[in-house]
Amino acid sequence: MGLLSRMKTMIAADIHEWLDEKEKKNPIAVLNEYLRQCEQEVEKVRKLLERQYVLKEQFTREYREAVQLAEKRKKQADIASKAGESELFAFASHEQMQYEERAARLKQLLEQTSEQLLELEKKYEQMKHQLKDMHMRRMELMGRENIARAHYRMNRVLDGYASPAFTTFADTESYLARLEQQVQSDYYRHTIDARIAELEKRLQQEQ
Repeated sequence: MGLLSRMKTMIAADIHEWLDEKEKKNPIAVLNEYLRQCEQEVEKVRKLLERQYVLKEQFTREYREAVQLAEKRKKQADIASKAGESELFAFASHEQMQYEERAARLKQLLEQTSEQLLELEKKYEQMKHQLKDMHMRRMELMGRENIARAHYRMNRVLDGYASPAFTTFADTESYLARLEQQVQSDYYRHTIDARIAELEKRLQQEQ
């Protein structure tokens, strides 16, 4: 439990420092780095939980063994007592008492370990839920960032019609229109001149 508190305090103390150093970076990149650190901490806690499960199993085995040995020595003490073997009775009784004391201590440790494990499991689940919520929040922010970037780029293209580049297009279109008009006018004049010359030539021949 103390280790979890220390890790939490360490993260809280360090997070502001590296946020200050990286505040000029892309906020999504900063968030990704923070999530990676959180994932590492969750993984560390998972390993601690696994160790706690192993300890609980060990306490359980030791407790059951102590109970069984205490019962065994109790039966042996009864047999020795009935047989009038005082030395064996004293030995078996002493062993029985030691195993019972050990079983009582192991039972206490097992209960304590089970309570601590339950508390760790609750906090571990909370960490996983918070991490999942942060992943969802990141996806939401990434979506908003994508939309913002798409709108920005589309607006640059759409607003470009008022830019100098599109003004140049308009000037070019106007120039081409004037050129086409000039070509058509020259062609028309050339046609008229040719027809008048032909008429003039025909009149001279008739005279």
